[in-house]
Formats: sequence, C-alpha cells, structure tokens
Amino acid sequence: MNLLDWSVLFSYVLLILAIGFYLNKRQFSQFDYYLGGKSIPSWQIALSMVATQVSAISLIGAPAFIALKEDGGLFWLQYEFAVPLAMIFIMITVVPVYHRFKVVSIYEYMEERFGGNIRSILSLIFMISRSLASGVALLATSIVVSVILNLPLDFTIIAVGLIAIIYTTMGGIKADIYSDIIQLIILWGSAFILLFMLLDLTKGTPIFETERYRIFRFSGTGLGDSEIYSFWPMLFGGFFLYLSYYGCDQSETQRLLTARNTLEAQKALLINGSLRFFLVITYCSVGILIIPFLRSNPEFTDMLKGKRPDFLIPLFLLHYMPHGLLGLTVSGIFAASMSSLDSTLNSLSAVLWRDFLGQKIKVSSEKELFFSKLLTFLWGIVCILFSIYMSGGPETVIVLVNKIGSAFYGPILASFWLGIFTTRANEKGAILGLISGVLTNIFLWQYYGNRVSWLWWNLIGFVVSFSVGYVTSLLFSSKKKMRNDFSATSIPPFKYIAILCSVFIMIILSCLILQKILFK
Repeated sequence: MNLLDWSVLFSYVLLILAIGFYLNKRQFSQFDYYLGGKSIPSWQIALSMVATQVSAISLIGAPAFIALKEDGGLFWLQYEFAVPLAMIFIMITVVPVYHRFKVVSIYEYMEERFGGNIRSILSLIFMISRSLASGVALLATSIVVSVILNLPLDFTIIAVGLIAIIYTTMGGIKADIYSDIIQLIILWGSAFILLFMLLDLTKGTPIFETERYRIFRFSGTGLGDSEIYSFWPMLFGGFFLYLSYYGCDQSETQRLLTARNTLEAQKALLINGSLRFFLVITYCSVGILIIPFLRSNPEFTDMLKGKRPDFLIPLFLLHYMPHGLLGLTVSGIFAASMSSLDSTLNSLSAVLWRDFLGQKIKVSSEKELFFSKLLTFLWGIVCILFSIYMSGGPETVIVLVNKIGSAFYGPILASFWLGIFTTRANEKGAILGLISGVLTNIFLWQYYGNRVSWLWWNLIGFVVSFSVGYVTSLLFSSKKKMRNDFSATSIPPFKYIAILCSVFIMIILSCLILQKILFK
C-alpha cells in the first residue's frame, strides 16, 4: 500500500470513529444505548441487517470456497434459497411477540413464558456461540490486513478489533446501525471493484465448464453419504438456520427491536429478504471469474500453494489492485468485519446486563449506561482473544462460522417455538429439550462430521429439542394450560408475504439461468 491507499483507509477509520464519538453525546440511558430510543426507520434496520450477516467472511470466504476449497463450488448459492421464506415465518411468529412484551433482551420473553432458568441458559449459549463467531469474523479481516501489510496475524487482529471496540462502545446501537449502512455501501462497492477488475483481467479468456459452476446439487441427501452441500440440506438446513439467526439471535433481533412498532420491524425483514441475494450474487460472481483467472495465471496460482484458501482474495488485492482502489477495497474489508463485530458487542453487553448483572445490581440510569459501555468494551477484548485462538484453524472462515451457529441454532429455535406455539410446554421440558438438541448436534459433529452434513444440524437439533421438550412437558405437566402467544400475533400485510414469495421464485429462476449460461 502506498500513501494514497493509507489516506483512503485512515479517512474511513476516522469517519467511523467520529460517528461513535458524535453519538456518544446523545446517549442518556440504556433505552438509547441498546434500542436507539425505538426510533430507527425500517430501511436503516434492513440495511444494517444485510451488512451484519454478509460480512468480510463472505467477501473473503465465498470466492475462496467457490474457486479453491477442495469440496467447494458455486452450490453455496443454494444456501440463499431459504432466506425469503425464513423472513415470512419470522414476520408472523417471533417479531410480534417481542414487540408486545417490550423486551430489550429477547431472552426476557423466555422468562415471561417459562421461568428464569431457561432465560439464563439461552443467554449463556448466546454469549458463548456469538462471541466465538465474532472471533471468526474478526479473523477474516485480519487475514487480509496481515497479507497486505506483511504484519503478524495476531497484531492485525488486535488492531482491527480495537477500532471496532472504540466506536461501538461510545455510540451504542445507533453507531452500529449508521456505521453498518456506510460499511454496506463500501462493502458492495468493493465487491464490484473486484468484479470489474476480474472482468478486465480475464478478457478473452473463456469460462470453461467445471463442476465448481454447478449450483443445483441433487446427487445426495447429506445424511450418511458425505454429500455436505447437496440441495436438500442447504434448503432445509438453511431455512432453520435463518429462522433462528434472524428471529432468535440477539445480535439480529435487537435491531428489529429498535423499530417503532411491529409493522416497521416486519418491513425491515421484507427489505432484508429482498436485497440480500443481490449482494450475495455480486461476491459469488467474483468466485466465478477468479476460476478462469487462476487457470490463465499459473504464476499467481503458484503463490497460493501451501496456503489456506482464505488467502486467495488478499493476495489478489496485493498483486493486482491499483493504488487508491486498493485502499478503498481494504476499507471495504475493514467495513465488512466491523459490521459483524459491532452488533455483536452491543448485543452481548445487553444480554449480560439485562439477563444477569442488571437483576442483581441496582444503580442509577447514568451508572447503568456506564456499565453498558464497560461491558461492551470487555466483550470486545474477549472476541479478540477468541480470534487469536482460532487463527490456526484449517477450515475456511465461511464454513467455520456457520458450523458454530448450526450446532446451536436449531435447539434455540425450538425453545422459542415451544413457548409461542404450545400451551402445555413448561420450563423443565424446554430445558431438557434444549440440552438434548445441543448434545445431539455435538455428537454429530464429533462422530459423523464427514458423513452427515452440518447443515442438517439446524433441522435435527430443532426436531430433537422440540420433541423432547414437548413430550417431557406432558410427562411433568401440572395439566394447567399456559397462554398461547401465537394467537395474539400481528400478521404482516399480505403484500409483504407475496413479495417475499416472488423473491424466492426469482432466486430459483436466476440460479437456473446462471447455471445454464455456465454449462452451455
């Protein structure tokens, strides 16, 4: 990087830090710090959600998965089919419940429905799994910085992490959302820069047929046949993963809780479900074009020998991106990582205070705000330490972060649905169901990791948890029916559902056309 690149990068960092310090003066209570005063428009929430989910892990990991990973390919797009369908179910189920109960931590609802023990367990699972996943997201960015600046990986993890910690600690959820919008613009712009660069570099190079370009994969089920990424596990596993991630994960649902009302939150889900595929197809197109680039540039391919696949994009940037654009693209990588990390830090702070410390420590609203910021800072340090620990792992980051989530998402979703949809489920059943589902997934991970697709863990964990939880509740039931929270939910406008169904059909057709073009 030359002076121009450094100027672009530092300008971006200073802008993000300035947002945090500016909003710091406008934080007067935890209500402002965690929920933004419940005044955030739906379009801002939606763009923040897109930026948070599609991060540096995607920009770095997806092209590496498509072009280099041993069992990788474009069939990663199958994972996107379930997104608009999941948005419909979340609109109908959990979002109206959260807004009706006026919660800050979504696990407060679980105490209202079942009791304090299940709330504590779910909060603890969230804190462990989300901090681990955030460590992976931070690692993704640090790999880029380490390669481009020729610095030790641990040093870059600390440097990038501290920048995110500072502005998130100061600005709260509003700083997260506003910076996410800026970061999404830079991230998407960076993906287009990479795309146009590759179009120019591969001009005249034919896109040859390869199995890596096959999107639809019906060759197996992923149940005992080692077909990890076949169509059915990616559709059904992805559906249950997204149901849980967008509906039962504090880092995402906290954004929905900043909306003025249920309708605004449902509109945010509509926008998110409609936009996400267009961003995904942008960075997956980078993976499509980099395959013929690797074929026609053997000297660059030789540079990758002995390195993990995630070094593909960083090395490409270092050797082929013009100065100025290099600084902007590296800023996009910074932006992508921070969009994932900032939301996690704020939500981890909210959960730890609301579900644990705040129940035992009674202080003034000013001191509550101080403790909220302190907890955000401390969680940032924890995520940095996790990232350093995982920096030697063999997986591509995009696989690793989804495996971590898939071990927990299905059982967590089952716990919430037991509360919302049933009138017989009780706390004892919900806890036993949750434990059973998580242990089942851990067992599959340890002993059937190469035979049963990790994508199925989301569905398997849900079915085991829901079944065990409901049956156990019946066996130890007081025969007293609980309230039915689903009966009071706010059904979204029919046009929202119709639009998302249309988006689902559009995604399928687009993938069919793309595969037809690549396999002439």
